[in-house]
Amino acid sequence: MCESSCVFTRRRSSRSFGRPHRYCLTVVLRLHDTSTRTVREFASIEPGRVGMYVCGATVQGPPHVGHIRSGVAFDIVRRWLAARGYDVTYVRNVTDIDDKILHNAGHEDVPYWVVAMRNERAFSEAYDVLGCLPPTYEPRATGHIPEMVDLMQRLIDAGIGYAANGDVYFDVRAYAEYGSLSGQKVDDMLAADDAEARSKRDPRDFAMWKGAKEGEPSWETPWGPGRPGWHIECSAMARKYLGSTFDIHGGGLDLVFPHHENEIAQSRCVGDDFANYWLHNAWVTTAGEKMSKSLGNSLLVSEVVQRVRPIELRYYLAGAHYRSMLEFSDAMVTDAGQGFQRIEGFLTRAAEVIGDGFDVDADNRHLDFDEAMDDDFNTPQAIAVIHGVVREGNAAIARGDTEMARSRAQSVVAMLDVLGLNPSDWRRGDAGGRLEGAVDALVAVALEQRQAARERKDFASADAIRDQLKAAGIEIEDTTDGPRWSLSNDGGSSDVG
Repeated sequence: MCESSCVFTRRRSSRSFGRPHRYCLTVVLRLHDTSTRTVREFASIEPGRVGMYVCGATVQGPPHVGHIRSGVAFDIVRRWLAARGYDVTYVRNVTDIDDKILHNAGHEDVPYWVVAMRNERAFSEAYDVLGCLPPTYEPRATGHIPEMVDLMQRLIDAGIGYAANGDVYFDVRAYAEYGSLSGQKVDDMLAADDAEARSKRDPRDFAMWKGAKEGEPSWETPWGPGRPGWHIECSAMARKYLGSTFDIHGGGLDLVFPHHENEIAQSRCVGDDFANYWLHNAWVTTAGEKMSKSLGNSLLVSEVVQRVRPIELRYYLAGAHYRSMLEFSDAMVTDAGQGFQRIEGFLTRAAEVIGDGFDVDADNRHLDFDEAMDDDFNTPQAIAVIHGVVREGNAAIARGDTEMARSRAQSVVAMLDVLGLNPSDWRRGDAGGRLEGAVDALVAVALEQRQAARERKDFASADAIRDQLKAAGIEIEDTTDGPRWSLSNDGGSSDVG
């Protein structure tokens, strides 16, 4: 693990492979902290442990690719911290009550929780299909009203919050550091549009609690019935599950202001240090514009994974640095998928040569991969390292160097595992894996019939079988080790013996 004084490093060799050697240095993991606008060395509050809070979904609708990028980005952050030896407590909330959810529920003429629960399931399915590990805790806003009420009461007692006409507001001028995360001055800010300004001392004050309106769900409080504002939930839930101070807070770039700015203000005004590091992922764009629901259903995760393999979509999302804008199109995902198929192809050929699979062993990771990941989770460089090792492995297979092929394959698998892209994980225990096994068996039968036809010199029948498989989207490659099949549009190769 990378602590403030002792880290793992490796003695560099010509190939940069080998067992880590531990000795005291400065910290090697570096993070870009939005709050300081600098790259900082990471030191956890408690040695060996990391507390991490990521703003999750507001479940007014099903997720598109832009929504799910944050889930993938911070899943990789979490995996790398775990790979470095940390015990990570990962909290990702669900906002299950807000104006948009109420609007959509009204439009459908159903209770708000029908919309919220349906879309929460859709988000969970999207996280699952893209290989994101489940969070340690996934709290819902509506399950933490008492914690919010307690926090608001403390802010009122401190003279920072105030009640007016059933609402509860935060007085932004009472917190001298307000605007520091987003780099703004209060006087330059626009009015907060989360509630009517008539009840506010200052138009920029934001609502922590909204008084009940006819037909809306509400909860009782000392200031009357109502429901949470957007920002109070995360301050309250982060404190409950991670304590008054924790290591990392993450979320999308669009949350810096007002959401994260307001979280900081609420928490620090009751004496909590809150998060030590702030990480923000950039947007997914289409034609240069931020992806939004107005672009239609074709960009929903559930639709995109019908056109491309989920593992290839994850590879595409992981291929850009989390702080870089990522332009989305089917063509770009397909191009990325071809890159991933080259990695899979090497692993398939290596398994044929070696005769077995590859276990995950962190000691097999390439040093340059680790250095890239320690450099603010530089996944583009990390993936470039993987492709470099793949090239070495292919060259080893070509010259018959079995031991080097094994070494390179083991390294590739260890690196892919950190990124959540280990192909064996995606084949085990899920419907896609069972389907692949069934198709593999059926194709094997067809190839046996093809081989039998060739042996009896019935080349017309052999060619017909090949053409029928091609028409079904299955390409056949004849190799010295026997035929290998792959999906012509969306899939990696498979050994058929």
